[in-house]
Amino acid sequence: MNWSAIGAVLLAIAVMSGAFGAHALRDRLDAYSMGIWEKAVFYHFVHALGLLVAPALAPRAANTVGVLLFCGILLFSGSLYALALTCVRTLGAVTPLGGIAFIAAWLWLAVDLLRGKA
Repeated sequence: MNWSAIGAVLLAIAVMSGAFGAHALRDRLDAYSMGIWEKAVFYHFVHALGLLVAPALAPRAANTVGVLLFCGILLFSGSLYALALTCVRTLGAVTPLGGIAFIAAWLWLAVDLLRGKA
């Protein structure tokens, strides 16, 4: 799987999501929902950058890290995007699963990098 290419596409989507929020949603969402949208975009962007660079840093761990970061973006940012648009609070229950995927991805990367140095 070409995780760097997927990361690049997800970065483009993050930029589009940010622009959509700033221009199309600014007058439609209240301040609380806009804050949720912006948090989703931020985490989407940061972790898509991770997808872009992780394969170069740790090729052996790229698939596991890629899957975890991709799932994290879908679950964390995806649930926050949906929450901001729908105000269905139960969607927030999915968000921590994405956070766990993010944490697991970064720890997996760290362990692989430390093992590679030994």
